[in-house]
Amino acid sequence: MYLKGCSLYKSFLLAFLCIVVQLAEAQHFLPPSDVYRQDRLKKVVITEAAVTTALSVGLYFLWYKKFPRSRFHFFNDNLEWLQMDKAGHATTAYNVGVLQYDMMRWCGVKKNDAILIGSATALGGLTIIELLDGFSTHWGFSKGDMLANLVGTAIFASQQRWWDQQRITMKFSAHLSPYAQYHSGELGNSFMSRILKDYNGQSYWLSLNIRSFLPSSSRFPAWPALSLGYGADGMIGGHYNPAMIKDKPVPPFERTRRFMLSADADLFRVHSAAPVDAATYMLKPFKFPSPTFEINSRGKAKFYPVYY
Repeated sequence: MYLKGCSLYKSFLLAFLCIVVQLAEAQHFLPPSDVYRQDRLKKVVITEAAVTTALSVGLYFLWYKKFPRSRFHFFNDNLEWLQMDKAGHATTAYNVGVLQYDMMRWCGVKKNDAILIGSATALGGLTIIELLDGFSTHWGFSKGDMLANLVGTAIFASQQRWWDQQRITMKFSAHLSPYAQYHSGELGNSFMSRILKDYNGQSYWLSLNIRSFLPSSSRFPAWPALSLGYGADGMIGGHYNPAMIKDKPVPPFERTRRFMLSADADLFRVHSAAPVDAATYMLKPFKFPSPTFEINSRGKAKFYPVYY
């Protein structure tokens, strides 16, 4: 399930930030090393292994143990939430791959090896979630989720292999939608749970860095980007909207796909002092609030002066 995968990713990001802020020595955050740094690699591997083990055990005892277990089985959730959860899986896998690749290059690991390690980390971490789901009566191993994980990993690995950079990044943005009040059990009842569980407020983006597609002689700024986004609206349940929840009527919202075009900013491409670089690096997976044009599956268009 994407909610748990997202929590794992956030915890991994937090642990990663604590590590690299202490270890980074150059002005630009997490610079690739020309020489193999076994001391760095040892610290990264030990810390990642400890964090992954702790998170996996924690997920089992704090989440999965509360629900009935079953024999390993598959579960088809491909039609749920207008595929917003699949976009979330792909985006998470992509960013975990990029993150691990950057750390491996910082340790001096060769490029192709770092791509393999980044890809294996992304798929391995999210596969743990799917395996735990596979033994839970309430859910199951989702082939659709795994396909989305593979797509996100492939977007990272193919760009790094052929372009030696990420010209197209996968990003996330979210805001609070008005729908959680009707089904807080599904959509969340606190600020953080609503951000993570309410797909109505989430958007997923393919952000194209403009400068990276221009000739090397171009003087176009390095940070502007153009983003294509996908979102959904009007969803109270996974497959359909219930008419009643706990004996209370729910308004007949129309489930709608949303397609967006927006400006974006890759601020990490502008080198700065180490603390600023660290902050902009950690913000890379998140869409910059910008003017946005939207057209939805009902053919209606809308413009937002600032959208997130």
